[in-house]
Amino acid sequence: MLQRIQTIYLLLAAGVSAALPVFLPYGIDSDGVELFAKEDFFLLGLFAGSAVLSFIAIFLFKNRQLQFVLGRINILLNFILLGVFVYWSLTVSGETKVSEKGIGMIIPIISIVLLVMANKAIKKDENLVKSVDRLR
Repeated sequence: MLQRIQTIYLLLAAGVSAALPVFLPYGIDSDGVELFAKEDFFLLGLFAGSAVLSFIAIFLFKNRQLQFVLGRINILLNFILLGVFVYWSLTVSGETKVSEKGIGMIIPIISIVLLVMANKAIKKDENLVKSVDRLR
């Protein structure tokens, strides 16, 4: 049902993945220009994919197993995004792309935390339904 707590977590995760990369820079290049995800098609695609997966999972409340699997896939996608940010931040020595780290690099961490809390609530609902079915 749409009034469950996991819906709020998934909606927040979708909002974080969709809105924050547009406004928060993930780094500053060697010229002092802030780098945003909206300027990089690869990052924008990963963030948009994460937001779409979260939004789709909201409406799969009747199929909790698929909702849980989509949450896991979304967590994996955010770990890949976090890995890209870590890789770019560790290759700073040649001043290739990112000279300084920005606040936007923590967006995948926030999204992962929200998705883990949503998956925990989905699992709790699934266990509740199974326990009620056992009593019939």
